[in-house]
Amino acid sequence: MKIAVIGAGIGGLTAAFDLNKQGHQVTVFEQESQPGGLAAGFKEKSWNWSLEKYYHHWFETDKAILSLINELGLSEYVQFHSPKTVVYHQSGFYPLDSPIAALQFPGFSLIDKARFGLITVFLKYFASWEPLEKYTAREWIKRFYGKNLYKVFFKPLLIGKFSDYYQEINMAWFWARFKARSSKLGTFEGGFQSFFDQFTEILSKKGVQFSFNTRISNIRSLKNRKVEVSTKDNMFIFDKVLATISPKILSSITPQLKGEYLNKINEQESIGAIIVILSLKKQLSKENYYWFNLPKTAGFPFLALVEHTNYVSSDNFNGEHLIYCGDYLDHSHKYFSMKNEEIIDHFIPSLIKINPSFAKDWINKSWVFKTSYAQPIPRVNHSRNLLQIKTPLAGLFLASMSQVYPWDRGTNYAVSFAHRAVQLMIAPKSNS
Repeated sequence: MKIAVIGAGIGGLTAAFDLNKQGHQVTVFEQESQPGGLAAGFKEKSWNWSLEKYYHHWFETDKAILSLINELGLSEYVQFHSPKTVVYHQSGFYPLDSPIAALQFPGFSLIDKARFGLITVFLKYFASWEPLEKYTAREWIKRFYGKNLYKVFFKPLLIGKFSDYYQEINMAWFWARFKARSSKLGTFEGGFQSFFDQFTEILSKKGVQFSFNTRISNIRSLKNRKVEVSTKDNMFIFDKVLATISPKILSSITPQLKGEYLNKINEQESIGAIIVILSLKKQLSKENYYWFNLPKTAGFPFLALVEHTNYVSSDNFNGEHLIYCGDYLDHSHKYFSMKNEEIIDHFIPSLIKINPSFAKDWINKSWVFKTSYAQPIPRVNHSRNLLQIKTPLAGLFLASMSQVYPWDRGTNYAVSFAHRAVQLMIAPKSNS
């Protein structure tokens, strides 16, 4: 068949790979100038590695993407490290990324520590997600972990991740964060963009066609069950189309979508993300901490500070020390309308809490990245609201991050969901 894939993120590339293996003629359309989607990166001339616009890493338990990388023959470029994660508590930073660290954390009582260990083991090894989605994370955590653990540790994490929606998130989403994560974090030699570029090159050599800098303006299902895809300058006819873009963007370019499917799309809610990246002359965290969980109640204007060069060497970036200041926010938040310089000036004072010696003249360069579609909001019984891969329009399929629930959005689950979407697309019944 002649098949179009819209979006050259990891889901789109994976789908193109699977379809090509089965002999289909695949064209990938991407509105940006490079592959990678939300995991794409950029590179300064003096750097040996690229840097992701939004911080990314893999877990050792991410079987789908690690298997794909192995199939591509690129496993030798995958690196795993054990960076340090800390939590801000009463003006100090404390590790809380291992059982031993939890036992030593000053914010927990003995009962808290026992509960933390027992309930976490239950969630990781014995619980299933389906019964948990009937409850909000807030009510379930307060009941079983206890009010103090919720207040000191879990509530700041929920607020940081979901902003004003934190009380509405269901427990199945929280379960997934315990179920399939590892302490070691993985990356790709040269940065994620290097992986996407090599993946794209492999696909191109296999005959997959790519059209970058191409925005799709209209999708239309035809009477002969083929699909018309239009850009500003051209129109194409395909047997099938897989969209790996956000559901609301799909609905905006597909006027034929109506009824219950469109209603479900309109009911989908998500929040955006904003990232400030700073290149520093000096290391910010002398303790080599990588990830700082920062509560808004302590006056931090962002949820996490990530010192990337405490995870991979600054030698890869011409000796520059690179940090991310990141936050998940509703689309209406003032940051999305503020100028980049204003956001940076708003964030910088908080760095003194990380290192009292920090001064503005440490900054070499800065970047700001924003996206309105970064984190779907899974409320109670969210599985009832999930969009089907096969849309009501003949030949049109959707595979987006909003559908990987209960798992968190990320490259690993985008890969496994793309595999699933392709299986459905090529099944005989999908032609009926």
